Amino acid sequence: MTTITITGATASDPRFLITKEGVPIASFRFASTDRRYNRSTEKWEDGDTTWFTVSAFRGLAENVKASVKKGERLIITGRLRIRDWETDDRKGTDVEIEADAIGHDLTWGTTQFVKNPRENVDTPQETETTSPVTEPAKA
Repeated sequence: MTTITITGATASDPRFLITKEGVPIASFRFASTDRRYNRSTEKWEDGDTTWFTVSAFRGLAENVKASVKKGERLIITGRLRIRDWETDDRKGTDVEIEADAIGHDLTWGTTQFVKNPRENVDTPQETETTSPVTEPAKA
């Protein structure tokens, strides 16, 4: 699976649901448009737009529900999945991102960060290879 980081704008308000197993899921449409500077016109121009469906799970899904709205500029990092599909009369390709991290793109505005209580945060488990950071010895 490929990990990507993209910038763009939310094209829909997030849908939010909780599975029968109790897993929160948020998903929304996302548009990422190439921008290029045209030296002959001395202006920025829009290029092609790529459309994604973004999915977030667990704590990230809860935070998306509370924080993301249609039209907002975001930065998303996650795993890319491309799936071809076909029905009797149509066929197409879905481009999906299973998000690992989502944040507002501060190029376009400001935001106010509010930290969740520790028990509501999904954190990776420590491994034996993790070592604490220590102060360097003074000479």
